[in-house]
Amino acid sequence: MCATCGCSVTEHDHGHTVTLEQKVLAHNDKLAERNREWLVGQDILAINLMSSPGSGKTTLLERTIRDLAGGPEIAVVEGDQETEFDADRIRATGCRVVQLNTGAGCHLDAEMLHRALHSLDPRPGSLVFVENVGNLVCPALFDLGESGRAVVMSVTEGADKPLKYPHMFRTADVVLLNKVDLLPYVDFAVDRFREYLNRVNPTVELLQVSATRGDGIRDWYTWLSERKSR
Repeated sequence: MCATCGCSVTEHDHGHTVTLEQKVLAHNDKLAERNREWLVGQDILAINLMSSPGSGKTTLLERTIRDLAGGPEIAVVEGDQETEFDADRIRATGCRVVQLNTGAGCHLDAEMLHRALHSLDPRPGSLVFVENVGNLVCPALFDLGESGRAVVMSVTEGADKPLKYPHMFRTADVVLLNKVDLLPYVDFAVDRFREYLNRVNPTVELLQVSATRGDGIRDWYTWLSERKSR
């Protein structure tokens, strides 16, 4: 039993089935709806960035903040089990950030985002990025009240990730395939990844980007702009 999210592992046939305590999710969903109503009322776009560790979420955020300087105000919520390393990197861009350390926790939840928003007090019309804890399981299960979900996946990971972690990719509004500058040096089949992703989520948008070199990054900014204008 996970003490923070209530997920339990039980034997089922020849595998394992992960079930989440319904009361935990129900309570979280109520708080998420409160967050969503407040964000909509303030015309704030809140994007939940999710991935496994090392996908390049923080690097993507650093570049996004710098490239979009002069536009709507950006604020960031950083989620990690320990340390403020990533928050320090975001502060170096001049962006306001609040760090949430979850300890043994494997995800952020709606109450944590509520506290973070209270601390940040983002201006109406601003853009808030929530960098969730690196984990392809539990973060997908918890609605934060966000405006959209972006999953960052790197070419240094297996192309079969959408099939192994279907709920994460099924709930995504956009998937960013990051580190495409490394494609000549790694064994990653983009067409196979796209096929597996479409099996899980036929309508999701796939963007191929390099947060370091800049490949495809304008497509990401276009997606954000279109999401903001809805």
